[in-house]
This record gives sequence, structure tokens and C-alpha cells, in this order.
Amino acid sequence: MNPAETVLQFGAGRFLRAFVDRFVQNANDGGQRVGRVVVVQSTPGARADLINSQPQGYHVVVRGLCDGEIVDRVEPVRSISRALVAQNQWPDVLAVARSADLKYLVTNATEAGYAVDGADRADSAPPASMPAKLTQVLWARFQVGGAPLVLLPCELIEGNATKLCEIVCTLARQWKLPEEFVAWTRQQCQWLKNLVDCIVTPGPADHPLASTDRLLVSAEPYMLWAIERPADGKPNLFQHPAIQVVDELAPYYLRKVRILNGLHSAMAAKFRPAGFETVLAVMNDRDAVRWLRALLFEEIVPTIAWRVDGAALFADQTFDRLRNPFLAHRLADIALNHEAKVKVRLKPTRDEYERLFGRPPRKLGEVLSTQY
Repeated sequence: MNPAETVLQFGAGRFLRAFVDRFVQNANDGGQRVGRVVVVQSTPGARADLINSQPQGYHVVVRGLCDGEIVDRVEPVRSISRALVAQNQWPDVLAVARSADLKYLVTNATEAGYAVDGADRADSAPPASMPAKLTQVLWARFQVGGAPLVLLPCELIEGNATKLCEIVCTLARQWKLPEEFVAWTRQQCQWLKNLVDCIVTPGPADHPLASTDRLLVSAEPYMLWAIERPADGKPNLFQHPAIQVVDELAPYYLRKVRILNGLHSAMAAKFRPAGFETVLAVMNDRDAVRWLRALLFEEIVPTIAWRVDGAALFADQTFDRLRNPFLAHRLADIALNHEAKVKVRLKPTRDEYERLFGRPPRKLGEVLSTQY
């Protein structure tokens, strides 16, 4: 008997497959019986077909350094039961939403994913925007008396769950859905503010599994899923060694988004036009590393060190993670949705630097155009 489908996941990309779906697999392997994941593909492409073509699952190649030791292992992931394409299978998505087995709803729509399409309606099939899709899913569940869900928006947006909840409730009111539904959504569903941290890249082309596993993906050994403790004190979530329930998420968000993600976006802006193709190529260039260290320790860290304990230590650890020789992290991938990412990862650092020190930061000025 197959485990129940307990997770509805909006996003079929490699990050969720190497992170959330691997967490579910690890928990299942540990005897927690979390269940299985139904993936919803919202963008064009054949990713859902590819997932469905591999019912046996896929593999995550975990490579890098951990406590000075080389890690090189392969983890099989079989937690995805099926993948649906929102554009063609929206009734099937809503059927999952109504299921008594469903417990969790996961999203990962990038920093631009909370934008709402003004054409979306309560009867759009499907609506275009992710928040509208989420509103329809919750409304379908509410109408059949389904139990409240645990929602885990994985976007790198500060206060992600709170912001997404407000957008969904606003849409519900615009669509003139009952106030009872709005109250159920806001008060009974558990919206967990969280932060995901793990560098994920395509699977190595020369790996023995590459010829048979078209979903092969690579990840560093470091994993963190930080979850802010909800008002009632305990998140309704399975357990995992890399899940940390914290009293305040903001410091974790600031250090990860401003330091790790900020460096990534700065790399893409500065070094991709110069012909560099991967993060590792940048980190192997002495002049590039000198520029990055100046950016990090002279401009980024000083803007957050006064409110984030251990910012400089995290910055040092980040350099070690970026030097991982096993990951082919392409600058072209980092540059996707660059403008939306810059507004979250780099622009706030520049603005705070100017407020704190009364002058513009020189290195950030090289990668931020006047439009920001």
C-alpha cells in the first residue's frame, strides 16, 4: 500500500526536489510516515512529464566538505507520488486540495512569486498567479470541511508566510468569498515563516547515474530549514535534524539572504559579463575573490553585524561553501529573475549602508544600476 499523499507542492524545480522532498524522504526512512508529495508545475515545460516518467524516484548527489571531511554520497528520493501541470490538470489539483489525507502545502515561486494577476478570478481554471492558485486550493478545501493545512512558503522573502497569508486573504475578500473562509485561512491554518538554506545545482554529467536518472541533482552537505516558532508554540511539522525551530527568524533571514544570496547575485552581475560561467570559476580567480571579500566584509557584513550575532563567522563559512569543488553552480542560473532578486538581496544592503555611513558603497555601486 502506497503512503498517503500528504504534501501539495507548488514547484517542480531542482531546489525543492533536493531539499523539501528529500526532507520528506529522510523522515519517511526514519519511520515517521510523513507521506508523499504531489508536485504542481505552474510554468511551461516538460518537468512534470519527466517526474512522472521516473516512478522509481531520483537521486541527490551530496558532495562537499563537512567538519573538514569530504562528503560524497548518493541519497535516493522516492517521496514524490506524481506531478500535475496546473494549466492542464487544475481539477486534479483541486481534488488533492479536498483530500482528507492532505496536511502540508509548500510553495517556492522565487522572489517575484507573490505578484498578483489582476485578471485572476475565483473561477479561473487555473488562475495565473501563485497566490490566486493558493486561494483557490484553500477555498476548495474549506468548502468540503477539510482540516486546516500547514503552509510552508519557501520563497526568500522576509516574513514569507505572513505576507502570503495577507495576499491570500485580500484575494478572498476581493472575490467576495465568505468571511468564515478568511478567518479559517488566517487563524486555523498554520502559516510557518521559514528560511531554506542549501546550495543545489544540476546533477554532475559525469556521474554513473546521469545516464539513467534524468532528474539527478547535486547538493552541498550543509542543510538548514529554520522555522519561526508560531504563536501557539509548536509547528505542526515532522522532525528532521536540519529543521531548527527558532524564536525569531529575522537574523537567520538577514545573514542568509544578504550574505550568501547577495554574494551570488553580485557574482552574476559582476563576473558573468566578464566570461565566468560558474561560482567555482569565480572563487578560483584571485582578483575576483579579493573583490568579493571586500564587498562582503566592507559593505555587506557591516550593515547587519549590529543585529545578527555571528554575521562575520557566517560570512567566513559562506566562502568555504562557495569553494565547494563538487558543485557546478552556473552564474546563468543565478541570474534568472535577476531584477527581483536584486531588490531583495542587494538593494537593502546598499540603502542601509548609505544610512549608516553617509556614503554609497563602492563595490555595490559597481553591480547596482541607477534603476535600483
